[in-house]
Amino acid sequence: MQKKAKSKAKSKSLNIKKSKKGRRAAPPKRRKVAFSIPALEAAATEAADFAAKHEAAAAESKGAAEQRRSDADAARQEVAKLEAAAKKAKRDVAWGAAAVKEANNRAAKLDALAEKARREATGREAAAERARRAAAEKARREAAQQAKREAAEKARLEAIERAKRKTAEKAERDAARKAEREAARQAKREAAEKAKIEAAERAQREAAEKAEREAARKVEREAAKEAKREAARIAKIEAATEAKRQAADKVEAEREAAK
Repeated sequence: MQKKAKSKAKSKSLNIKKSKKGRRAAPPKRRKVAFSIPALEAAATEAADFAAKHEAAAAESKGAAEQRRSDADAARQEVAKLEAAAKKAKRDVAWGAAAVKEANNRAAKLDALAEKARREATGREAAAERARRAAAEKARREAAQQAKREAAEKARLEAIERAKRKTAEKAERDAARKAEREAARQAKREAAEKAKIEAAERAQREAAEKAEREAARKVEREAAKEAKREAARIAKIEAATEAKRQAADKVEAEREAAK
């Protein structure tokens, strides 16, 4: 079991070195770990601190929660492995050189994990900043859209109110025009009725005047006829008187002639 653990530690250190060479980064500085249990415990404590920072950074980032949880789980697993390794190092303290080499490898790995944790923390901070900016921009766009919708709704309501006012005003104008037309028709009817009444009264007056004139003319004709009859009667009487006087004169003349 010890040999397998050593071989795994060596392979992990080689993988770390290869990955760093692939990235063309400077090789990490190896810490010289003293052959003491407190140093291993300090390394484990440092790893636990890094894991705690990693978990705190993962809790702050909202956009990559699942990735942060997986990273935190991996970090906790790594811390658990490191603690198990520290406990094993306590038990295997007799393996001096191998333990020192393994501790150096663990330290290099811890340095790599710390660097990775720092890079991830920086990336999470940048992602969080981008997320905050995106959220602020989204909130701004939503506020602008809400303001636009409210303005459109306000304009629609104002248009409805204007249409209502125009409809009411038109209805008032129509009612006023209708009332005027009704008043004009009523006035026309009243004028026609008045004219009819006046015409009837005028016709009555004219008929009365005509009847008066006819009566006057009839009276005048009757008077003229009566005067004519009276004149004829007088003339007849005068003629009879004259005839009687002439007859008397003739009789008197005959009497005188007879004498």
